[in-house]
Amino acid sequence: MKELEEKIKEYGTVLPGNVLKVDAFLNHQVDPQLMLHIGQKFAKLFANEGITKIWTVESSGIAPAVMTGLEMNLPVIFARKHKSLTLNQNMYTADVYSYTKKTTNRISISKKYVDADDKILMIDDFLANGQAVEGLLEIADQAGVQVAGAGIVIEKSFQPGAGELKERGIRVESLARIQSLSDNKVEFVKD
Repeated sequence: MKELEEKIKEYGTVLPGNVLKVDAFLNHQVDPQLMLHIGQKFAKLFANEGITKIWTVESSGIAPAVMTGLEMNLPVIFARKHKSLTLNQNMYTADVYSYTKKTTNRISISKKYVDADDKILMIDDFLANGQAVEGLLEIADQAGVQVAGAGIVIEKSFQPGAGELKERGIRVESLARIQSLSDNKVEFVKD
């Protein structure tokens, strides 16, 4: 997605450890127009899949997931990372390791909002090692729901996440695919 790549070039910052900081438009300050276009793109890519719900992990996946849900006229469920006093029973859970934060979080989705005949689309801001998507897949397995695929805003193609998901038969659609973050420079995969 050209517009997204331009935003990354203009506002993205490469940090040590192959970290790409995009807090100017995605995961701190949010560019609503860009998120709308991202939602439209995912809606188009997954239009004929019979999807019933959009799933993501809080918090950076929420904006693109909500815009995708808006475009597809579908509810969005975000897996919570922190325990809630109001959501404490009848939960599907999975442990997810965060590459950038170097912590493990237990994510959870209430069984109340998951139906046995659901077909879900997972949306996430980044795909590097695939831990967030793996956590959602674990919850999908627990719930017995179908998975249409994963819509990823930014994929770090030089890390194993996308390849491992594709090997498992998971459809992965990434809007910006990064080949390298070497020398503090973002290089995109050339299609």
